[in-house]
Amino acid sequence: MKLEEIRSMKSNELHDELERLRRHMFNLRAQAVTEKLEDPNQITRTRKDIARVLTILKQRGEENIEQTQAHLTAEAARNR
Repeated sequence: MKLEEIRSMKSNELHDELERLRRHMFNLRAQAVTEKLEDPNQITRTRKDIARVLTILKQRGEENIEQTQAHLTAEAARNR
């Protein structure tokens, strides 16, 4: 994901993207453990994308990113 794409997103979209990337990272780690991961570089790319999103959120002055993330996750679980 390019930095320009991340910067063009709204804060809510960034939080959703962060959640999606973290789930993707979890899946990649599970694949790595079971030796089904075809491209090990995906883990590195995903980790860097997560860092980029967090950096942009911090630059925008977002505080308590982890708490906001937990709140959004809990809200999504309730709505399912």
